Amino acid sequence: MAEEPPGAWFGFGFCGFGQALGSGRGRQVHSPEPLGAGVDTCRVSASWSYTALVTRGGHVELSGSASGAAGSCRDAWASEGLLVVLRAGPGPGSGASLQAWAPGSALHGEPLWAQDVVSETEGEDEAGCGAQAGTLPLLPGARTYVSPRPPFYRTLAPELRARRLELGAEHALLLGGAGQVFSWGGGRHGQLGHGTLEAELEPRMLEALQGLPMAEVAAGGWHSVCVSETGDIYVWGWNESGQLALPTRSSAEDRSTATGEGLKEDGAEVTRAAGGEEGAPAPFIAIQPFPALLDLPRGSDAVQASCGSRHTAVVTRTGELYTWGWGKYGQLGHKNTASLDRPCLVEYFIDKQLQVKAVTCGPWNTYVYAVEKGER
Repeated sequence: MAEEPPGAWFGFGFCGFGQALGSGRGRQVHSPEPLGAGVDTCRVSASWSYTALVTRGGHVELSGSASGAAGSCRDAWASEGLLVVLRAGPGPGSGASLQAWAPGSALHGEPLWAQDVVSETEGEDEAGCGAQAGTLPLLPGARTYVSPRPPFYRTLAPELRARRLELGAEHALLLGGAGQVFSWGGGRHGQLGHGTLEAELEPRMLEALQGLPMAEVAAGGWHSVCVSETGDIYVWGWNESGQLALPTRSSAEDRSTATGEGLKEDGAEVTRAAGGEEGAPAPFIAIQPFPALLDLPRGSDAVQASCGSRHTAVVTRTGELYTWGWGKYGQLGHKNTASLDRPCLVEYFIDKQLQVKAVTCGPWNTYVYAVEKGER
């Protein structure tokens, strides 16, 4: 099989700290722009105030409130409290070193702590480099993961065969080996998907998705998204800015104040506002504590999803990008700062004849990897 030619990374959204978002003019970028590192960038991990870029040559470069660079890098994971870098060992079969820094002193001097790790699959980090957002915070071997809060290095139960792990602001999602989804952590916005607003101290399987194998999971600030093996999208959690693509207060109340609230049969927290059809109250959904099936326009199938603090991005099987949710800093890529409570196609990539391969969201911005159409 022919090797996929390298594409390019694009960025849009908040860049108030000088993050690598295209031109980076001002505090925000409203439409996708190529990153300065362009073709050479392999992985991207974005926190609120800085971004870590990993190049194909194995270098990690920081931009924004944290700066610095280092070599022999396999992966990097950025959070406001901790920067974690997975460094390659000195030779084949020598394993790797996990190193953590406070962002303000990142990659300078000695790390806060370091841990040797062993990969179960030789060369797994090179596979599909250009079309991935990275493997951290899940570590090689899929038995441990990194957290920005103590204890920083956490072990998963032996029965949890993890394929992917995502951390939100207060919760975690794990994709199991058989496509099951587990969640734990804070649940006050319904982000765990168990039908309540209660916290879970240990990973708990989402019963509502049992028997539906999932291929991707994504954790936002206080919402969650997963993509099934057949391309269906399921969403749950907080919908304050339309990040679940469900009706929000701003679109439903039409300059009126809320007049009542309650729960739907599926557990969604619904508030009614004046201004609906024929004078009837119009419903909107603030919290969706169970997974809800979401249809993309034109019946498109999804292959990947990523979540920001309060926005969501999905890549389709045909290489299109849809975004929705909070848009104050242009993080939806629609040339404006409007928020949306429905999936909207990012026209930039259509206009440029580009096929989107991957997306990764920072809290207030979005990074996209795309190749020219017709390339494989």
